[in-house]
Amino acid sequence: MKICKEQSFDASEYVQTFLGTFDRISGTANFHGMKLLPQMLIIGEIANDLMELMFPGRCGHDKPSESLEEILARQLDKFCSQLKTQILLAYKYENPDMDECLLVEKTDQNLRQLCLLLPSIRLALKQDAQAGFDGDPAARTVGEVILSYPCIKTLTIHRVAHELFRMGIPLIPRMFNEYAHKETGIDIHPGAEIGPSFFIDHGTGTVIGETSVIGKNVKLYQGVTLGALSFPKDACGMLVRGTKRHPTLEDNVTIYSNATILGDITVGENAVIGSNVWIKENVPPDTMVVLQEPKITFRDLKSKKRQ
Repeated sequence: MKICKEQSFDASEYVQTFLGTFDRISGTANFHGMKLLPQMLIIGEIANDLMELMFPGRCGHDKPSESLEEILARQLDKFCSQLKTQILLAYKYENPDMDECLLVEKTDQNLRQLCLLLPSIRLALKQDAQAGFDGDPAARTVGEVILSYPCIKTLTIHRVAHELFRMGIPLIPRMFNEYAHKETGIDIHPGAEIGPSFFIDHGTGTVIGETSVIGKNVKLYQGVTLGALSFPKDACGMLVRGTKRHPTLEDNVTIYSNATILGDITVGENAVIGSNVWIKENVPPDTMVVLQEPKITFRDLKSKKRQ
């Protein structure tokens, strides 16, 4: 048996060339070794703590003798302490020259504001779970929807991320929603405004853009896209940001699988959008939009073989 002599690997031979790809101006290198950043792994842990905070018992309890009040106090403290660290890191990253005490104070204000909003967020999530049960005959109980439906996990994370986004917190809201996207296949930008009693059946491949506005009691199926029709640019050729460029869905709208709704248009109240349509203009209230019925041809393969 032939024995091959292994050559030692010397990484230093390649470091200089690779180093040349980095912007090494002081204070501008965008990687963990130069500047502390929030971490997706920790964001995922916080998201799971949030799920347990909103729906105690979802992940089980190691202290069954605790009262509900004790469970909520412990879970809220855990959630807030980890979230505070990540928000502060995000602020430091975006404002490296700002006084750290001011950033700590700003972070504390954000957390207090979020805690005041948590009751209303949970009430909205209860309506979302009920909408999931009411809208899916396969669901046996509301508890089953909460425990296992990807829509509820996504909306729990999104509704908190949206409030952080509105507060102007950098990085964290998008990291939350990208974690939810990875977990569920549902991609919702934290800027999207979503009313109560919202349900995404199945959910895989659903995309909801930043400036989308969704009313109450709206139902989407898998693969629906609420996207931008185009990306306007300024006189210098740079993308214009902050403009309304995604659809508005009014109350009681239903959109079936793989429909694509593009641009700053409005789908009116009670409208129904059929599968696979491509819409770029307003849809009036109480309107159904469907593709023309395709012609289907059946062939008898057995008779063809006999010939």
